[in-house]
Amino acid sequence: MTLFYTDRYVLPLSPGHTFPMSKYRLLRERVEASGLLRPGELADPPAATDEQLHRAHDPEYVRRASAGELTRDELLRIGFPWSAGMIERSRRSSGATIEAARAALADGVGVNLAGGTHHAFRDHGEGYCVFNDTVVAARQVQADGRVRLVAVIDLDVHQGNGTAALCRLDPSIYTLSVHGAKNYPTRKERSDLDVELPDRTGDRDYLDALGPALDRTFSDGKPDLVFYLAGADPFEHDRLGRLALTKAGLSERDRMVFDRCRSAGVPLVVTMAGGYAQDVADTVDIHWQTVERAIRAAR
Repeated sequence: MTLFYTDRYVLPLSPGHTFPMSKYRLLRERVEASGLLRPGELADPPAATDEQLHRAHDPEYVRRASAGELTRDELLRIGFPWSAGMIERSRRSSGATIEAARAALADGVGVNLAGGTHHAFRDHGEGYCVFNDTVVAARQVQADGRVRLVAVIDLDVHQGNGTAALCRLDPSIYTLSVHGAKNYPTRKERSDLDVELPDRTGDRDYLDALGPALDRTFSDGKPDLVFYLAGADPFEHDRLGRLALTKAGLSERDRMVFDRCRSAGVPLVVTMAGGYAQDVADTVDIHWQTVERAIRAAR
């Protein structure tokens, strides 16, 4: 198997910016220290090309974003100040998910230690998302002729509104989003299946809702490949989460997704998506649980 990292491409942020960029570096260091990887299994991904990005995004949006021509309002909607580093990282994140998808098709599981930028739409970004790595990668492996039907299992605490909008008229990509009903974004898009949960939903109610949603995703979507957005932000101590899952509950969530893919014989692509715990070490712990399960699933 192969894991792809992008933390060497640092976003120059404004003073006082609160996006937890350190989690990516800390997660990579945790992976490296684990001793579970073989030589060559942790890789620096290529940047997604314009042609690859155009599979999900309007070419003029890609051009303006790359050239630094986004308006102030567009950048405020994204949440990052523009920089060449922002674009390079965003391209590398999409490139990492493309390569993770190709690795999954070869080995059963592939991992991007970042990614999950599910708030990016065809012609704009928002919510810390510039390009939608999941849809870019799904359409790239479809164009490669490697798969026909794809499912997106989005378990970030926020609805994958960009993914839902991009795939609304695309029957080849089935979208599931399990998220907080009252959380960001205020205006939800329509996924193929949306499971909306009340604030402070805990382990049992969450897992009880997830099981039937997975069943329906596999029965209706019939995927050849699954993209799993394993957000750490349903955690009970996440600053932006509003749900109440424990680390044990999130580990069980992961197990359910991995087991369902394994039983169906469907390769799995894992991305990290969100995570904003009060203590960044908690976010890293949760992401590491997911990554460790992926590594062991591929052995």
